[in-house]
Amino acid sequence: MANPSNPNNLNTTDHSRDSAGLRYVYPVVSRRAGGVSIGINLNPNNACNWRCIYCQVPDLTRGTAPPVDLPLLEKELGGFLHELQHGDFMQRVPPEARRINDIALSGNGEPTSAQEFSEVIELIARLKPADLKLVLITNGSLMQRDNVQQGLRRMAQLNGEVWFKLDRASEAGMALVNDTKMTIDKVWQNLATAIACCPDTWLQTCWFALDGAAPGRQDEDDYLVFLSTLLSAGIEPRGVLLYGLARPSLQKEAPRLSALPGGQMEAFAARIRALGMEVRVTL
Repeated sequence: MANPSNPNNLNTTDHSRDSAGLRYVYPVVSRRAGGVSIGINLNPNNACNWRCIYCQVPDLTRGTAPPVDLPLLEKELGGFLHELQHGDFMQRVPPEARRINDIALSGNGEPTSAQEFSEVIELIARLKPADLKLVLITNGSLMQRDNVQQGLRRMAQLNGEVWFKLDRASEAGMALVNDTKMTIDKVWQNLATAIACCPDTWLQTCWFALDGAAPGRQDEDDYLVFLSTLLSAGIEPRGVLLYGLARPSLQKEAPRLSALPGGQMEAFAARIRALGMEVRVTL
């Protein structure tokens, strides 16, 4: 384990994957979770199949997760859970956040790209306390894979949550923000699959200004139409996690990005709520 007496304090703006000195496991003081989230990074090679322009991963490359050393992951996760529960690691955390909120699969790339994804979920199931939530933060692009669906079905048995990325609901918007050529029809199908496998699936949407301009009315309308078609087909996400920029991007577009005022975020949230959807806004 890392030295728990490390004087460097953790906060909501520090999401370093190296803060615990481990390959796969790292702590995050999550502003959205309201406590300490135990992060699991299956992409230590900084490789992802998307390249979101707000991404905070340094030296991000196109690619997939390398093979996962499952015994090492088990050792790290078991040891870190013990340290959080019985050691003094929490002294590095602001007092208001000194609780373990969840185990979150996120990291430095798309976690479902790991070939061992379903095995990782089983490993977590063996180690995690029964009352600790499990969250998958995903771009949702690989839902067609059998091992991903198997993992999501196991997550559902563990009362797990899926946070499914939908930053824009048009192909042009996704190309701009996520640097992907995925079609909206494919996103729709993938989201339907995610909800079928793990019903506690939320949409996570990053809303920000680009070159000083907020997303336009058309961006909002595209998003609302997408949601309306889902709901009319009986496909119901739990809600929307609408969040803004809290940490600087490490991509080339970083100078072009800025956070939106709370009023603009809340105005968009109100339009989504009018569809009957729950929305949680985090600035």
